[in-house]
This record gives sequence, C-alpha cells and structure tokens, in this order.
Amino acid sequence: VQLQASGGGLVQPGGSVRLSCAASGSIFSFNSMGWFRQAPGKQRELVARITSGGRTQYADSVKGRFTISRDNAKNTVFLQMNSLKPEDTAVYYCYADVPPLYWGQGTLVTVSS
Repeated sequence: VQLQASGGGLVQPGGSVRLSCAASGSIFSFNSMGWFRQAPGKQRELVARITSGGRTQYADSVKGRFTISRDNAKNTVFLQMNSLKPEDTAVYYCYADVPPLYWGQGTLVTVSS
C-alpha cells in the first residue's frame, strides 16, 4: 500500500486547510486510517483516526476544529482543519492500519501570520 498525502501549506491563524491521503488500493477493508503530526522538538502524536466502520477519534487539542472523513470510492481520507492555531504547526503524516501499518510522506502545515 502506498499513501500520498497532500494539502499542506502556509495558513493564517483562524484559517482552514484540508489534507488528503490517497491510497494506492481499496481502503474499504482497512482497519483504520488517520493522521499523526509531529511538531519541532515534540513527539509524534495522533491527531485523528477513522475506522472501517466510520467511527472517529480525535486528540483533545483538535476536537471541534478538525474533521476526518473517508471516501471509499476515491480511496482517500481527508482531514478538514478549521480554526487553525499556531500550535497546529507540524508535519502531518497519514497512516493506514490495514494491518500492517503503512505511512505516507509528511506534509507540512504552518500556521502563522
């Protein structure tokens, strides 16, 4: 399985960005997919995940601001990020827990004025 992440960039505080993670094959049966992030000098942390059944889980720091969704027909998972804060600045990594675990390349999101 190959994962291609896209959508990062520079955004102002309070702004929005949508990340996409496209898989090379069908994601219908994957246990879960989601996003981790790693800020400079910090450990990688789970941001959001979505299971094959559509259940979602979010880090407390992003609840109410971020929304994860999946489009099985497009083999893609999305992370809609709203009300962005400077502390959301990080490299965002998508993953797929088939199993086994696969990682996409990181995409940098910078929240700054």
